[in-house]
Amino acid sequence: MQPIHLQYLNALDVQALALTDDEVLAAVEQGLAAQGRRETVIEPRMHLVPNAGGNGHFNVLRGAFRAPINLAGVKVISDFVDNYKEGLPSEIGLLLLMDPRNGVPKAIIDGSHLTDMRTGAVTAIGAKHLARKGSRVLGHIGARGTAYWNVRLLDHLFHFDEIRVHSRRPESRDAFAERLSKDLGKPVVATSDWRSCVEGADIVVEASRLNEPAPMLKTQWIKPGAFVVPYGTMSAVELSLTDIMSKMVVDDWGQCKSGQFGSLRAHVEAGKLSEATLHAEMGEIVAGLKPGRERDDETILFWHRGLSLSDIALGHAMLEKAARLGIGQTLRYA
Repeated sequence: MQPIHLQYLNALDVQALALTDDEVLAAVEQGLAAQGRRETVIEPRMHLVPNAGGNGHFNVLRGAFRAPINLAGVKVISDFVDNYKEGLPSEIGLLLLMDPRNGVPKAIIDGSHLTDMRTGAVTAIGAKHLARKGSRVLGHIGARGTAYWNVRLLDHLFHFDEIRVHSRRPESRDAFAERLSKDLGKPVVATSDWRSCVEGADIVVEASRLNEPAPMLKTQWIKPGAFVVPYGTMSAVELSLTDIMSKMVVDDWGQCKSGQFGSLRAHVEAGKLSEATLHAEMGEIVAGLKPGRERDDETILFWHRGLSLSDIALGHAMLEKAARLGIGQTLRYA
């Protein structure tokens, strides 16, 4: 076998890349558009629950792009709710990228920061197409890594007048609001309860971390014309949430219609969200094949479970920038 080398970008390398907001959004939007044009292959995510004493599981995401990205990828990312007690992020993982023509490994990339960035980008791109252009108030539940990039990239696009955040632990939400206030250069308010965070907001993001499904977010708090993004692993919304929606959009119906976890799992099982009631996949909207928001009075829901294609598209952008800047390590495989 001829020598084979691959690129390795660890967490420090990914941070050193210092991807701009526009670079993150452009990479993920490119991937969504390719998905909409059916230039990709995606397999529904799988879960591994190790039952080894920890409170969590692993997610396994798989997908592939044809040219120009021309990469296949598998990401394994953990989701352990109690990791904060050990000073660890709840989501730790790796992305493996390979040549889709022959299987040769091309790169290994830290999956933690990548997951945070691509999740925030998908939320923000969803809002770009589905929220009212004049949205001024954001209500965000959750303070984990993806939450930071949700708020950061949403504010990059909407320049909010008011940002409210809430999470279960006071020390967590206060630190989250302080970090955001510093980085965004504007006040970010940590609320003491779900209602004061969500009620009347133009854009609502529910990224909570519950141990089991519980209807914490009440449908009556949702303002008509709002854009709502529930994506917690365990559902935090009422079954009635989908009843008030003018349109429902998902990232990939194949992985939303089945599986063990997900914010709208009960809605799928009850038939409230189905292939018949689904408006579109986000990629179809980004590619211009289906309309996004058409009127200010539409109340719209976007459920994204996390796309392997977003991981691969962003990983590809990271590799290109790392090559330009000379960041990362070359490992010998064979």
